[in-house]
Amino acid sequence: MSGFRLGWTRRILAATGLYAAVIAIGAAGTASAQDRRQNAPGEFDFYVLSLSWSPSFCEEAAERGNSGRSQRAQCGGRPFSFVVHGLWPQYERGFPNYCERPAPRLDRNIMTSMLDLMPAPGLIFNEWDKHGTCSGLSPRAYFESIRKARAAVKIPPEFIELSDPKMISPAEIEDAFVKVNPGLSNAAIAVTCNRSRLSEVRICMSKDLQFRACDEIDRRACRRDQVLMPPVRGG
Repeated sequence: MSGFRLGWTRRILAATGLYAAVIAIGAAGTASAQDRRQNAPGEFDFYVLSLSWSPSFCEEAAERGNSGRSQRAQCGGRPFSFVVHGLWPQYERGFPNYCERPAPRLDRNIMTSMLDLMPAPGLIFNEWDKHGTCSGLSPRAYFESIRKARAAVKIPPEFIELSDPKMISPAEIEDAFVKVNPGLSNAAIAVTCNRSRLSEVRICMSKDLQFRACDEIDRRACRRDQVLMPPVRGG
């Protein structure tokens, strides 16, 4: 249709009040198509394995005066380096969450079995409610997938027992992970920061837990020249 004819058609529709209705119908159709997938359990494109730098989390909790149960569990005893924040279903753009309300109850035995990787009961329950319900898996299968995903990622040895504060660029952190994980590329990993500290390393994985690129996750990465890695300590 020519520009003249298209413009004339729009004027006619607008004059009769139909133009807005046509636009609304089209928009509703698009939204409906998106909504059919949004928050449908098991309907997603890939996972993000989020590894939190525990010393940063603990320092920030102390600064906020937050001494809740989860903080005490993670920050008050055994020294942790990277811990699992979660395994998050993702779309190529955006992500689902809270896909079942109320969420199926998480058995306490499953929760306690994950404390070596996710050292805070509240975190584990929340991750199941917010992200696990979107996986399409049973609670046991979802947390088994978290364990398998974590086992597939090797932590660079220089970060495991970091004894002194370290200033480092996000690119250097990425490169360290890429170096020790065959098949992992810089396009499949993103470093996030909070204020001046390293917050998380996020690694993109397919549904069968193979490394894969993820443009949107990479675009949300930390843009600071350097970040602080507080040292590993117990409490």
